[in-house]
Amino acid sequence: MQAEGFIARRLRVKEKMAVTAIAISFFVIIIAVAISAGFRREIRGGVSAVTGDVLLTNAAADLTGGADPVRTPSCLKDLEGVRGVERIEPVVYSAGILRLGDDIQGAMFKGTAADTVSMGVRIPATLAGRFGLGVGDDLIAYYAGEKTKIRRWHIVGVYDSPMATEDGQLLYVPIGDLRRLLEWDGEESSLLEVSLAPRLRSRKALAEATEELGWRAHLGATDSEEPLRAVAATERFPQLFDWLDLIDFNVYAILLLMTVVAGFNMISGLLILLFRHVSTIGTLKTLGMGNRAVAGVFLRVGARTAAIGMAAGNVLALLFCLVQGTTHWIRLNPENYFVSFVPVHVNLPGILLADAAAFAGILLLLLIPTLFISKVDPAQTVKAE
Repeated sequence: MQAEGFIARRLRVKEKMAVTAIAISFFVIIIAVAISAGFRREIRGGVSAVTGDVLLTNAAADLTGGADPVRTPSCLKDLEGVRGVERIEPVVYSAGILRLGDDIQGAMFKGTAADTVSMGVRIPATLAGRFGLGVGDDLIAYYAGEKTKIRRWHIVGVYDSPMATEDGQLLYVPIGDLRRLLEWDGEESSLLEVSLAPRLRSRKALAEATEELGWRAHLGATDSEEPLRAVAATERFPQLFDWLDLIDFNVYAILLLMTVVAGFNMISGLLILLFRHVSTIGTLKTLGMGNRAVAGVFLRVGARTAAIGMAAGNVLALLFCLVQGTTHWIRLNPENYFVSFVPVHVNLPGILLADAAAFAGILLLLLIPTLFISKVDPAQTVKAE
């Protein structure tokens, strides 16, 4: 083993294209992994901020509640004890119509405990920009029912959400104001929103948390309470989670493609090295070194070259992630991509796993040119030399 390492340290793949191709391949792989992780983080976080990760509603309600309110369950403490649950809070939804000068605009009002300014409203930046609204302006809203109700809201904030296309018309107001509008008491709400820890926002983790919350809510309901059902955010936004799954599939395709590209570039570089050192191979065999040992020499050379390219690609990719993550200089159309910029997230375990998988794939491909070593006849090469 020491002899193989000693010889390998004195051999070099002189094809710079091989190192460059590997660096480019790993750069693309790491960027793809970082962007995929960025989209998952931004979109899942945006969904959680808008609706929570799990919704607790009554059986007849839709995913924004219904005409009949939900009462805070007596088993609330038990539900809050589910693994990963960060908070459970009641919210009230009410559809309204905005009068904006000569225009009318449908909107959904959401009452939360976080909004405390009486008759104050926070509006999305998309709505503010479209109608020239800002902090300090007033909004007139009409609410249909047995009798039409009118409310004048005072704009106290303009927010910019990464989920611009989904909550573009979602207006946040104090929950007490909407309860008074709907004539509900302080224990009634449209539904309860459950927020989970960020690590539990994948499809599988959401399904497990939803199942546990559902059976706890059902078993914990008293005879006088209507059992609540648990609904995962994946049911309210199936298209978003399907799109994230498609991005993950594309990452796997990119990983495979870039590994093959880098591997075949290394194969060409290693073949050139083998052809240039045919006499060296013959000499090593003459000295008693077997085919496997000689192959180990050249595999070490290939592995060292691949490692150099991998390191260069990783450094460039991480530098790109740093610049994009701090400046957001590559922009996107949120109507198509749900976010306004290319999100990146350095998921270290994911990057290390991608590096290891690609590097292992390249080494496996490098076994192909080493088959040439067994064809080398030391008698012919030494004689020719």
